[in-house]
Amino acid sequence: MERERGFTLIELMVVFAILALVMAVAPSSYDKMKNSMDYRDVVRGVVTEMRAARQQAVLTGRDATFVVDLENKQYGSQGSKPRTIPPDIELRAIVSESEAKGAQFAIRFLPSGGASGGSVDVLRSSGDGVRLRVDWFSGRVEQEPVQR
Repeated sequence: MERERGFTLIELMVVFAILALVMAVAPSSYDKMKNSMDYRDVVRGVVTEMRAARQQAVLTGRDATFVVDLENKQYGSQGSKPRTIPPDIELRAIVSESEAKGAQFAIRFLPSGGASGGSVDVLRSSGDGVRLRVDWFSGRVEQEPVQR
């Protein structure tokens, strides 16, 4: 007697149940992964743009600025294409009063390597994040966790 090939109804139901479970979990995992990638991208982008502005000031012998535009949700260094801040990321800036114009906040880098000083906080929707501090004397960009 030859046995018939194929799947039983129970085997098919188990496979569909597993697929349904995977499909239910995948969107939330994707959202967390995307939020994490957006956050890391903004941190890297802000640090890169700040360092590029400092390097530009030193090489050209002219002041260069890094700007955070909270109204348009953008940031970038002078002369470069502005980068967009994703909706799930919040930026806060602390700069000298002379570098704040409405919703635009700037950190000025000087040809001597120094800067006007200030900091930019990059925050996740959960409230944790990182502070990128620019030393006024050396113009160095340092990273530290934000204290809640």
